[in-house]
Amino acid sequence: MKPLAFSAAAETAILVDALEEGRSPRDGALTAVIGRNLKLSIAGLKSYFYADWQPVLVDLLVVAAAAEYCDVVAHRPAWGWARAFDVRVAVHDPARWNAPIVREALQDALGFLTGDKWAFSFAARVEPVPQVRQMLDLGHPAKTIIPYSNGLDSLAVAALTSEARPSDLVRVRLGAAFADQKSHNKRRQAFASVPYEVRVAKGRRKESSARSRGFKFAVITGIAAVLAKADKIVVTESGQGALGPVLTVSGQAYPDYRVHPAFTMRVERLFATLLGHSAHYDFPRLWSTKGETIAEAARATPQPWAETRSCWQQSRQVGMGGKQRQCGVCAACMLRRMSLHAAGVVEPADAYVWENLGASDFRSGAAPGFKLVTPALEQYAIAGVLHLDHLAALPDSPLHRRLIRRSAREVADALGETLQDTEMKLLSMLERHRNEWRNFLTQLGPDSFVTKLSSVVP
Repeated sequence: MKPLAFSAAAETAILVDALEEGRSPRDGALTAVIGRNLKLSIAGLKSYFYADWQPVLVDLLVVAAAAEYCDVVAHRPAWGWARAFDVRVAVHDPARWNAPIVREALQDALGFLTGDKWAFSFAARVEPVPQVRQMLDLGHPAKTIIPYSNGLDSLAVAALTSEARPSDLVRVRLGAAFADQKSHNKRRQAFASVPYEVRVAKGRRKESSARSRGFKFAVITGIAAVLAKADKIVVTESGQGALGPVLTVSGQAYPDYRVHPAFTMRVERLFATLLGHSAHYDFPRLWSTKGETIAEAARATPQPWAETRSCWQQSRQVGMGGKQRQCGVCAACMLRRMSLHAAGVVEPADAYVWENLGASDFRSGAAPGFKLVTPALEQYAIAGVLHLDHLAALPDSPLHRRLIRRSAREVADALGETLQDTEMKLLSMLERHRNEWRNFLTQLGPDSFVTKLSSVVP
């Protein structure tokens, strides 16, 4: 899918200037003030620039923050998808950033990811970002970076990767604590906290699709690889997580490429044009289901699965009796529960608000005493079931064979593999997902509200 098909007209572009405090924006531009709206974290910068201060990488963090700011302050149109942005960012070395090859790579990566039209220009900073540094020792030469989000895939793939290469693995935290390491001293650990945050004035946050998040996390892991002198970044998502959001697009939405090889290929190009070199994003579990990944990790070493979190809901929406739970019915929770079942991992029912997916109706599946059963949660549940069911229906659907081939071609081009081999691997992964889904529905029983919503009959 090319972003051009979703592009908005350039003449309707939203002007956004990411500038230092006190600088004048262009006429009609929204201002994202560096240091106020786009706030670099001193602790985060120390965690990243532990041995080598590189202003161009600080600028890349500001660019990512500016893209996130644009993403949240502008509504997507009621009809269609795309917006157009004209963004000016203050950087240390505008000549480097204004080079056509760099701007084109940046605009291509963001456009492909978000489905929006991006135009960037760069101005010189008035003052350089004050240098921060704390000397940290990774303890070993780093060759592999692994992003860690406290999800099931992160834990499983970290376990499998560290078992195979225990001496050269470095983790990069993506906003959550390490599930299997409770006593991390974050002040003394490299890449232990996200190095910036975006602050938007009350009432200015207009859009929740958050497609730029993939760019944020790709930039963070790419910068970590540069600073650690690593040559590989392990993408932890299994097949359903990496490819499912592209295969199951609904309505007028643009496909979600946040952990797709076609997107990471573009990020590699951005780093190569900006710095002259780039680490490679590796997808070791792309052709595995999440259940297969969990099962393989569980066979190797027992893992604290219960300490991971998959749920999209905030704790205040799904907490009970002072205990943090997961909702159990959003698409992420539904995939989690199906995958743990496929891997033979048993979780206590009270890990979820919806303790009983075998209940005959949605409301009666919730834990006794839960008071926040809302229509919105029910819609999340329906969407979660339909997402997994749609994915399970694809391999047997002649109507979707062209979609599967198009997706396979996109992946094959990104990975440098043949279309025939890639299509075969994709179909095989989808068939195994279908089998896991059917087995999960069988376990829930024919009267389950989940089974009743499904079209892929066990």
